[in-house]
Amino acid sequence: MMLPMDFFERPTLIVAHDMLGKFLCCSDGRALMITEVEAYDGPQDLACHAARGRTPRTEVMFGAAGHFYVYLIYGIHWMLNVVTDRKDYPAAVLIRGLEGISGPARLTKALKIDKKLNTLPAHPASGFWFEDRGTRIPSREIIKTPRIGVDYAGPEWATKPWRFLVKNGSS
Repeated sequence: MMLPMDFFERPTLIVAHDMLGKFLCCSDGRALMITEVEAYDGPQDLACHAARGRTPRTEVMFGAAGHFYVYLIYGIHWMLNVVTDRKDYPAAVLIRGLEGISGPARLTKALKIDKKLNTLPAHPASGFWFEDRGTRIPSREIIKTPRIGVDYAGPEWATKPWRFLVKNGSS
C-alpha cells in the first residue's frame, strides 16, 4: 500500500523511526526496504538546512509533507529526503540506506536520482514513492546514533541520536 501524504504530516522523529521497514519504490519495478534514515527537525536544528532560513534551496522544506527534497553535496552527490511535519515548518528525513545499498550517495546513484525529483510528491507519477508492505521492525532491532557529518552544527545538535538504522541492515 502506498504511504498516504498524511503519513509524512507527523513529527519528524516519529516519521523517521516509522520509515524503517517501509519501501522506496521506483517506476522501473524496484522496491527496496529502507534500512537507515536521519531526521532534520526544523529551524532550531542547526544541522538542518532550514536553520539558515528560507532560501530557494530550502523552499520545498517549508511546503507540503510527502514531497522530495533533493540536493547536491560536495558538488557531486545527490541526497534524497522527504519533507515531513506541517506546512511552513521545515523538516525532512534523509534516506541513508536501503536493503542492499549503504549510503545516501550510493542509493541516489544506483537509482539515478538527481535534482529532477526535487519538489515532486512521493507518488508513482514522479517515478518514486513509498509503500508499506507489512514489514515491522521490532524496537530492539533499531539502533539510534548521532547523525553523520553534522559536526558543524555544534555538540548540542551533532550528538542528537536522530539517525535510525536497522541492525544487520545495509549499513
